[in-house]
Amino acid sequence: MVSIAPARQDGNSRRKMTASKHSSVREKSSATARAIEVEALHRRFVARQATIGVIGLGYVGLPLVGAILGSGFAVLGFDIDAEKVAQLNAGRSYIRHIPDATVAAWRRGGRFDAVADFARLGEVDAILICVPTPLTRHREPDLAYVVGTTEAIALELRRGQLIVLESTTYPGTTREVMQPILERGGLKSGADFFLAYSPEREDPGNTQFSTTKIPKVVGGDGQDALRLVTALYDQFVAGTIPVSSPETAEAVKLTENIFRAVNIALVNELKMVYAAMGIDVWEVIKAASTKPFGFMPFYPGPGLGGHCIPIDPFYLTWKAREYDISTRFIELAGEVNTRMPHYVVECLSGALNARFGKSLKGTRILLLGIAYKKNVDDIRESPAFKLMELIEARGASVAYHDPYVAEIPLSREHQEFAGRRSVALAPAALRAFDAALICTDHDEVDYRTVAECCPLVVDTRNACAHAGIAAASVVKA
Repeated sequence: MVSIAPARQDGNSRRKMTASKHSSVREKSSATARAIEVEALHRRFVARQATIGVIGLGYVGLPLVGAILGSGFAVLGFDIDAEKVAQLNAGRSYIRHIPDATVAAWRRGGRFDAVADFARLGEVDAILICVPTPLTRHREPDLAYVVGTTEAIALELRRGQLIVLESTTYPGTTREVMQPILERGGLKSGADFFLAYSPEREDPGNTQFSTTKIPKVVGGDGQDALRLVTALYDQFVAGTIPVSSPETAEAVKLTENIFRAVNIALVNELKMVYAAMGIDVWEVIKAASTKPFGFMPFYPGPGLGGHCIPIDPFYLTWKAREYDISTRFIELAGEVNTRMPHYVVECLSGALNARFGKSLKGTRILLLGIAYKKNVDDIRESPAFKLMELIEARGASVAYHDPYVAEIPLSREHQEFAGRRSVALAPAALRAFDAALICTDHDEVDYRTVAECCPLVVDTRNACAHAGIAAASVVKA
């Protein structure tokens, strides 16, 4: 029997083994430290002892602040608009459905400050991002606000923070756009800080489903991030729905709004077809809604408005091109909805000609409602502005009445209308208009007086029928 002596280890081998052992020890130590940080942050969230930062104090961010404060957390609200910050710190609101008294109570509670100084981001345990994600003029995603905000966070990012994007965007934004920016300083997602996505589901003015009553979808970059974002949102919303990744959570939000966009496009197209046949689409939808299964009512209108439905489908169609996939169905729906203001103006022009032998040129038109939806002051992406533009391009003059928007503020898309003020609905003033065009069906508007005093009322929302008015002056569009 031949015995083989064990090979002798040289110095290099021994040094490599020692280094490997040291590396393994360091990795275990790092993992232990990370686990301790995760547990500590998790405990602060569950105990509601953390300080939460909310960036972007608009129609999404400000209600979110209220929900978080209501559960006992301290909140720092960040916004680049110094005027908004000053108003909030003075106990005043700039959003109608959030009263001054509510903001004043936040301030008296001593747990809320609004700031424009992003250097204070290091003071918070979690940062929730609620900034705009509009489209460019070429209808492509504009992530300038997301990128700018992420760069500001990166300057102050510290170990143990949770970063959550809420803004609507295409799948991949959280990890492909934000994560590399946040990691520039050497900290790594999942090891040093935690990154997640939870799409906002805010519906301004909805008294039935406020922020705290709406479940939240959450997706994290790794299990620690998912556990933390779930623990945080579980403290102030109706429940959380964890999904496998940030990309899945991003896709959920787009799917929700694309679903609405394509169904609204369907009923808008049906409206045009049925109108040509002399059939009232509103009556059709009402009758179809009696079916207890297999049908969900959607309603036509003068065009899409708001911060989601007119924009979100284009985020997915843009991203789909990266995979050589054509989103024809989604794009067709966009075309139908985009054409609606043109269809409405043609209906207005046709009704003026048929009833009075007038063209649009030289007429005075009263637009009723410029907010994008009823009973709110939110004018983002409202089809009212496209209607005003088209009508005035045909030589008519347009005034508006909106009980929620006393004056049109400056906006990026329709600067020419800034400063116009809402007119009163006095009978004498109404009789001076050639037609009224109902764009947004606010409950506060006296539609009976409008129908009695205006020679023609073009109704895009079926508002007159809902109010029980069957006047000969009313035409649906």
